[in-house]
Amino acid sequence: MLLLENIILAINSLLSNKMRALLTMLGIIIGIGSVIAIITVGDSLTLSVSENMQSMGANNVYVMLNPRKDAEEESVRIDGAKFGKLPSDSMYINDSDYITEDMIKEMIEKFPDDIYAINAQYWAGRGTANLGNNSASITLYGNSVGYFVTNKLEMLGGKMFSETDYSEQKNVAIVSDKLVNKLFDGNVNNALGKDIEISIDGKMQSLTIIGVYENQGMAMMGMDMSGGDNATTDLYVPLKTAMNFTHETSGYTNFQIITKVGTDAELLAKKVETFFEPYYANNRTYEIQAVTMGSMVSMLTDMLSTITLAISIVAGIALIVGGIGVMNIMLVSITERTREIGTRKALGAKNSSIRTQFIVEAMIICLIGGAIGVMLGVGGGILASKLLGYPAKPSISGIITSLVFSMSIGVFFGYYPANKAAKMNPIDALRYE
Repeated sequence: MLLLENIILAINSLLSNKMRALLTMLGIIIGIGSVIAIITVGDSLTLSVSENMQSMGANNVYVMLNPRKDAEEESVRIDGAKFGKLPSDSMYINDSDYITEDMIKEMIEKFPDDIYAINAQYWAGRGTANLGNNSASITLYGNSVGYFVTNKLEMLGGKMFSETDYSEQKNVAIVSDKLVNKLFDGNVNNALGKDIEISIDGKMQSLTIIGVYENQGMAMMGMDMSGGDNATTDLYVPLKTAMNFTHETSGYTNFQIITKVGTDAELLAKKVETFFEPYYANNRTYEIQAVTMGSMVSMLTDMLSTITLAISIVAGIALIVGGIGVMNIMLVSITERTREIGTRKALGAKNSSIRTQFIVEAMIICLIGGAIGVMLGVGGGILASKLLGYPAKPSISGIITSLVFSMSIGVFFGYYPANKAAKMNPIDALRYE
């Protein structure tokens, strides 16, 4: 019998038992829909995270002080969001372990054609900024010139640090609009040029405000995580100014290299590691690791893809349940059509024709269920992605794979009933009541 005739027979059989066919497809619909929705959300999340990380500097190199794999000492917690000296409560590093300014200067001289700027940040502590009876919670950071190359601030007034501010280590600051709201009733122009007192761990320092930036906070799942005007915001000063505030002379645990256009970041990362090897050859605890944003993005996307795959496999269990349902309904269908099978075999139908007829019917059930599942899964995935605030990205390969897998389930779970029908004795089948 031709394939087209088998398809027509299968569709007619389904139409004659619409409710039963729909209930049979339900497991396939749920399974395929769940998998497609999860893949859509997972791919959308991966794309969004990758784009955000790439925008932070896809071709930059991140250099960090890492515990050696065979070190027995407790590893240091690296604050990946901020570059520079670590907070004191997470320090387990001797002064001789730090990356010094002399090392960085020698590195710049070694690779002048590759390095555009150095992004180093020093964490000086948390405290308050005070003006009269008003105060605002702050985190004090000292930044190099390169920090503002990769971390663009939306300035509401004033200016960025000048070369003179860095070279003369001036007591000038760039503050957030949240701080201005607390200390100057939101008047940016009134804040510029004014002196404020900062207090951190009992230490006091007077700073002159030269710029005000818009505090972006953090956006998660479409919600504003900025914390309102009472939030602790970052207060920026020149790098050396912050280090002088805490009398810090040791150095850094990590920094970022901003590369020049055309630089091979992966190759530069290897060169930088090689450059620092002599400095840490006798250090039994720490070594220097240099990674690129590309490798970091790759690691993160691999992790997200693994999580998505794992959840998809769990959701795919519904497909197995659906396949068992298909097998069950096919066995029932064969029992109901025993006399039809006997008649066809008595008229000369081959076993292969009977087997093909019922396998095609099982495949049609799974294919239709899979198509409905894909539509529901894509729609649900797009809706979930938008609710989470990520751009929707339906996976074409996932859709095709799901449909092929759905048809495979039809073949796998339909073969046993189809083979049972093909092996029926025509005389026994004709006598079946």
